[in-house]
Amino acid sequence: MNKGLFVVIFLVVIVVALFISCERELSKPSPNKPPNTTLANIPVEGDTLFALVTLHWDGEDDDGFIEAYEYRYITRHIFAGDSVIHDWVRTEETSVTIPFESSDKLNRQRFQVRAVDNMGDVDPSPAERVFYTVQTIYPETEIVFPEKENQKFFVIDGVTDWWQGIRLSFTAKDKDGEVVEYAWAVDSSEWHWTSDTTVLIGPEFFNPLDGKHKLKVTSRDNTNLVDPVGDSIHVILIRPTWERDILIVDETDESKFPTGMHYKDADVDSFYYKVFKPDTMWDYKKSGMPPKDFIGKFKLLIWHADNYYTYEKDVHKLPEHIEDIMDYMNVGGDFIMSGWRILKSFAVDEPFPKAFDEGTFIHDYLHIKKADESAPIPDFNGAYVSDTLNFSDIFVDSVKLSESYLTSVPTIGLMYVNVIPEAAGFTDVLYRYRNNDYTGIPTHRGYPCGLRYYGTVFDAVVLGFPIFFIKEEDAIRMGGEILRSLGYERK
Repeated sequence: MNKGLFVVIFLVVIVVALFISCERELSKPSPNKPPNTTLANIPVEGDTLFALVTLHWDGEDDDGFIEAYEYRYITRHIFAGDSVIHDWVRTEETSVTIPFESSDKLNRQRFQVRAVDNMGDVDPSPAERVFYTVQTIYPETEIVFPEKENQKFFVIDGVTDWWQGIRLSFTAKDKDGEVVEYAWAVDSSEWHWTSDTTVLIGPEFFNPLDGKHKLKVTSRDNTNLVDPVGDSIHVILIRPTWERDILIVDETDESKFPTGMHYKDADVDSFYYKVFKPDTMWDYKKSGMPPKDFIGKFKLLIWHADNYYTYEKDVHKLPEHIEDIMDYMNVGGDFIMSGWRILKSFAVDEPFPKAFDEGTFIHDYLHIKKADESAPIPDFNGAYVSDTLNFSDIFVDSVKLSESYLTSVPTIGLMYVNVIPEAAGFTDVLYRYRNNDYTGIPTHRGYPCGLRYYGTVFDAVVLGFPIFFIKEEDAIRMGGEILRSLGYERK
C-alpha cells in the first residue's frame, strides 16, 4: 500500500468515528428524588393542649438540599361538627408557634408540614400530628380616656409643639392568655394596630374635623383572638374661632372674704371690668364652668379667685377644670390666673414650699418649678417690678384691707401670698414680694409673686395675690401693662 492511499484511509476512519460519536444518544440524568419530612415528638399524638402550640420539624433530601417548608393545619370542631382548612404557609424556619383556631369547647387539630427541595419538589406525604386544643377566651378591651361620653375637645387643623391630636388611652385583659396587640379606629375608618395603649389621633383622621365622632378600640390575644365587642366612646370636637379677645371667669366668692368685709359680686365685677375691659364676664358661682364652644371664641381667658380660704371645702375650683384649661391653651389660647392662695389650691394637702414635677399644669404650662406661701401675717403691702420691664409698682388697698381684723394686724396687708422661689426658662418675673423693712417678715421679701411665660403656642401669666385688694388705680395700670405684654389692648 502506497503512502498516499494510507493517508486517505486514515482520514475516512476518523470522519466515520466522529459521525458515529455525534449520532450516539446521550444518557438521561437520574430523576429527582422528593425530599422527606419528620416532626419532633412534642406535642405527642392525641394530646390535649392550650391553643398556642409550638412545633418543630426537620427535612432531608438525598440528591440535593432543602429549600423551604410548607405547613398548614385543619381544625375540626368536635361539638359544632364543622371544619376549617387553613392555607399552606411557606417558611424557611424549622419551627413555628401557632395560635390554633379553637372556638369550640374541644377542637381536633391536624397539623401537616412538608419539605421543598432545591428542584421545587415537595414531600408527597407530609409529616403530620393530630392533637386537641381547648376553647380559648376572647380578650376584653376598655377605653380609659376619654372618661365621659360626648366629652368635648378643642381641635385645630395641624399639629404643633403642644397639640398632637386627640388622646385615646385604653387597656385590655385576657383571662386565659395575654394581650399582644391593640387597634383603634375613628367612625367607620379602618383599624390601626399598635402595641401602645395610648395614641394621639391627628386631625387627618377626622372628616369633618369638628363635630361628633366615634372612637373605637379592640385587642388581639396570643391565640389570635380579636375582641369581637371592643369598646367605643363618642367625642365632640370643637374648632376654636378666636373671634373675640378677652373672657373673664369670675370664681371669686365674696361671702368668703375676711370677716368684716362687705363686698358684693357687682363690686368685684365692676372692679375687674375697669382693670381688663373684657368682652364678656362669666360668673362661675352661678353658672359653673363655661362650655368649651363658648371658651373657644376668646383668645385670652382670665380666671380670678380672690377670696381667702382656710378649709379644704372652700378651696378654689380651678384645679377641677384644669384639663379643660390645658386643652384650651394647647390649641393657642392665652391664660391669666390670679387669686388668694391660687397656687396652694393645686396642692391643698401638701406642705409648702413645694416642687411641682414635670407633667403637672403648674410646671409645664406656667413654668413654675417651686412655689411657696407667705406666713399667716398680713405684711404683703404690694409688689415692685424689675427695672428691665416696662411695668409699674403696685400697692395694696389699705382701705379695703382695714375693714377686717384678719388683714390689718399688725400691719395692713395680705397674708398667705403665693411666691415662686424657682421658675423654669422662657419666663419673666413681673412682680416681687414687698413688705415693710421694719415690721415685715424678711423670709419672702423680693421673691417673685407674678410670673409671665412666653410659649411657642400660648402665653401665660400667674399672679400669686388677689387683684381685687390692689389699689384700683394701680390695678388698672397693671392690667393695661399685662395685656400689652400679651399683645392685647383694652377697649
